[in-house]
Amino acid sequence: MTTSSVNRPGAGSADRGPGRPAQSGWTVLAASLMIFGGAMAIFEGISAIAKDDLFLVTRHYVFQFSLTGWGWIHLILGIVLVIAGCAVFGGAVWASYFGVAIAGLGAIANFLWLPYYPIWATVLIAINFFIIWALCAGLHHEADLGTKRA
Repeated sequence: MTTSSVNRPGAGSADRGPGRPAQSGWTVLAASLMIFGGAMAIFEGISAIAKDDLFLVTRHYVFQFSLTGWGWIHLILGIVLVIAGCAVFGGAVWASYFGVAIAGLGAIANFLWLPYYPIWATVLIAINFFIIWALCAGLHHEADLGTKRA
């Protein structure tokens, strides 16, 4: 007795499980941007922790942290964003939702980082917004595929 793919539970569904990789181009784009943006945040954090001469330290900024404090914030957010990006590539649905939240926090952190390195912070804000957009578009696209196949 053979089992056809129609009788298997979950066959034809667009829901990603642990063994199913990302299915849409938007999700792959989001995962790639998450890994790239996370790596750049890691480098930014390491540079700030090392007190690199690259950064401009302002005196009367509303959100005053030490350069080392900002470095640790960016380092931790970057590591978490890279891990979530790898999980999105692996097909974990939770990572898409988690990635939206972490990319939002990354955008806020880079907005507060603007006085220290304005051009780089603006680039990372844009990358974080593209991550959010691509993750939401990917989830929407895969949900549409699931309703058409079911």
